[in-house]
Amino acid sequence: MGSLNVKRLLSARIEAALKDCGVEAPALVRIASRPEYGHYQANGVMAAAKSAQAKPRQLAGQVIDRLDADDLIDAVEVAGPGFLNIRLRDQFLGDRLNLESPVIGKADRPQTVVVDYSCPNLAKEMHVGHLRSTIIGDAVARILEALGHQVIRQNHVGDWGTQFGMLLAHFGHSDADSETLSDLEAYYRTAKARFDAQPDFQAASRAMVVALQAGEAGARARWQRFIKISLDHCQTLYDRLGASLGPEDVMAESAYNDALPDVLKALGQQGLLTESDGARCVFLPEFRRKDGGITPLIAQKSDGAYLYATTDLAAIRHRAQALGADRALYFTDSRQAFHFKQVFAVARQAGFAGAALSLEHMPFGAMLGKDGKPFKTREGGVIKLTALLDEAEARAMRLVREKNPQLGAEEQAEVARAVGIGAVKYADLSKNRTSDYLFDWEQMLAFEGNTAPYLLYAYARIQSLFRRGDVDPESLGGKAQPSAAAERDLAFVLARLQEVVEQVAEDGYPHALCAYLHDLATTFTRFYEQCPILAAEGGERSNRLRFAQQTARTLRTGLGLLGIATVVRM
Repeated sequence: MGSLNVKRLLSARIEAALKDCGVEAPALVRIASRPEYGHYQANGVMAAAKSAQAKPRQLAGQVIDRLDADDLIDAVEVAGPGFLNIRLRDQFLGDRLNLESPVIGKADRPQTVVVDYSCPNLAKEMHVGHLRSTIIGDAVARILEALGHQVIRQNHVGDWGTQFGMLLAHFGHSDADSETLSDLEAYYRTAKARFDAQPDFQAASRAMVVALQAGEAGARARWQRFIKISLDHCQTLYDRLGASLGPEDVMAESAYNDALPDVLKALGQQGLLTESDGARCVFLPEFRRKDGGITPLIAQKSDGAYLYATTDLAAIRHRAQALGADRALYFTDSRQAFHFKQVFAVARQAGFAGAALSLEHMPFGAMLGKDGKPFKTREGGVIKLTALLDEAEARAMRLVREKNPQLGAEEQAEVARAVGIGAVKYADLSKNRTSDYLFDWEQMLAFEGNTAPYLLYAYARIQSLFRRGDVDPESLGGKAQPSAAAERDLAFVLARLQEVVEQVAEDGYPHALCAYLHDLATTFTRFYEQCPILAAEGGERSNRLRFAQQTARTLRTGLGLLGIATVVRM
């Protein structure tokens, strides 16, 4: 028997029983608040009783009588005002732990999902501000793919607009090459200083924008050279981060340039455009302010220039019509919430996105320093992503040398990379994405608590167990069958992976998977302490080794979905 969503299965059975009682209502199944109450708790009977004008506990008893679930439920009882406490069968839990079956089951109805994430501005080097979008978006994209959805990554990089006129004018002046652009941030500052101080350079920069937009060959050639160098910088960081983004995923702002006049024409044909102070705007009543005015979406400025909103509308139309998306997910910081609310509403009104396309902004909070302020260098500058990852690996290397000095230099470097990069990613992913979070080196590299080092160590410890017992884990096969209490607890956590992964795919909150993996690692530790593995004999030893192998598989799979590599020694 393969992976399945146990929570969804229980919900379906309880809802069928409710229907047999003459009530159609959701089961509202969730994890039991305390283990002694069972594995799950169903809270839907009370609301169902209210709508049916029945007594909750009486209806709950009728639901139990009609519940067809002997194959999965060991015990179910009415608690409190009408909750159902549910304990699963050992046999059912054991069937979930088949080492021959995939760890993740495929979705019943696969979708085409566009995931818009990372999206750096190519005028500068990538910095910590790009980290959250890249890490969170990548994890959700991986999870959707694991469930069998067709994922189309879209790296909507900023490669167009006024700042590029400034950069290209400086590019031509300095005869810049790859070496000159090795520090994009310094290059940008120099160009910006010239732009602010030299009227002639300002004029040259604006002229360059006009030439670029008009398709002038020399301007386009310099621009393409600059973009290639910038994208190469980005790709080096994606590879280092283990992000599943490649050059083929880049769908830059400039890619939509030729479609913008058509977007404007379509808005006009729908009667959505209004001229305001020379600009062409869309005024929707749902964006009326308290003062009675309406905040418009500006589609074209008075000087004829287009804005981000126009490009985003073109992107939505492309994703709906050319890519055939069922869902489009946008991972950007929460400050852009109103922008996307407007863009999505206008896209619906204009017919760019039909009712079948789900447009979902997945906002995230800011990364803060320990002082609670935006995370910056000591000098107050933006921290480059390269420098952050360098420091992560250096700190991890010190830990590895301290913990396991007998490892060879090459393996130490491999472990330091996995721990350092994994710690940075996990520290972000383990927090609710809508919250701001404090960047704390000591906490993220700790070997205790909900951290990457703790989970990586848990995985490595299981591999060490196999080495000490001279066990080939791939030869174990079969199912792990729970009998002892610690085995039951571990079997239940292992059986929950599918429901957790499906939930993250639905709502885009990877911290739920992190919490699950931490729960798995701590539950395994209790099992390891209470149920000797290598000291056991015969069938009991083999059974417990299967539990260890299923835990290792699940940890490796879960961390892999988060884009974090495991190591066999630490």
